[in-house]
Amino acid sequence: MDAATKTFITHRNLLFTVAYEMLGSAADAEDVLQETWLRWVGVDLDTVRDQRAYLVRIAARQALGRLRTLVRRKESYVGSWLPEPLLTAPDVAADAELADSVSTAMMLVLETLAPTERAVFVLREVFDLGYDEIAGAVDKNPAAVRQIAHRARAHVAARRPRDVVSPDQTRAALRAFQRAVETGDLKDLLDILAPDVVALSDGGGIRRTVPRPIVGAGKVSRLMAAGLGTLRAETSFEPVQVNGRPGLIIRLDGKIDTVVTMRVENGLVTGFYFVRNPEKLSRVQRETALTR
Repeated sequence: MDAATKTFITHRNLLFTVAYEMLGSAADAEDVLQETWLRWVGVDLDTVRDQRAYLVRIAARQALGRLRTLVRRKESYVGSWLPEPLLTAPDVAADAELADSVSTAMMLVLETLAPTERAVFVLREVFDLGYDEIAGAVDKNPAAVRQIAHRARAHVAARRPRDVVSPDQTRAALRAFQRAVETGDLKDLLDILAPDVVALSDGGGIRRTVPRPIVGAGKVSRLMAAGLGTLRAETSFEPVQVNGRPGLIIRLDGKIDTVVTMRVENGLVTGFYFVRNPEKLSRVQRETALTR
């Protein structure tokens, strides 16, 4: 294995995570990896002082260009947009900072940033790159990057989840949701819904979903009750680790229908996230098929 290939493979997971956190799409992150590789093989390694930082800079530049295109694409997206579910290993969940940065709730906060702000925030706050390194990735001078980082940090701090929730709390909430689906009894689930709980469903205009966010425990519970009546006996559930948090795969007739994740704060569910867009579920379908 030549030196360029070995270095790229060593840092591949890091580069994928950088691209995914900037884009919210595993498919687009894989495309960024391909573009990064094509540029990396043309680099004279003798001129590179820090190969890891150089690779991250290439990936970030490619992701930023793609992110600007995605922003325009999302403007015409049908219904609510949610990040593509990403199956994560248990060791990611053990890293609280990384698990928080890829959680569905946090990814939605990052969606509220402008493309350059998002790139700077991810590179600085999540991956701890220096301002000089980030400047090269976003075509700004270090002083401007500092200002952008400060602005992005304040923006995220005002919107991010209010406390770090243990995986056990989230798993308990998911079990209550699963029992409600299996038995039709919503009581246990209603007991843990926050008054201002929000439910978002992403079908991408392909699968039927509620087109707008549903807000409030009463409305969300009625949505759940209506949805339970559409499920069949062939429904199965698989607990998984999704975006660094406990999640649930719902299958109908053996095929993935929905990936469910939650946002839990102070012991109450404040957010439900249902991804049903088949294009966003194809990677999860492939990965789970290999382990079944």
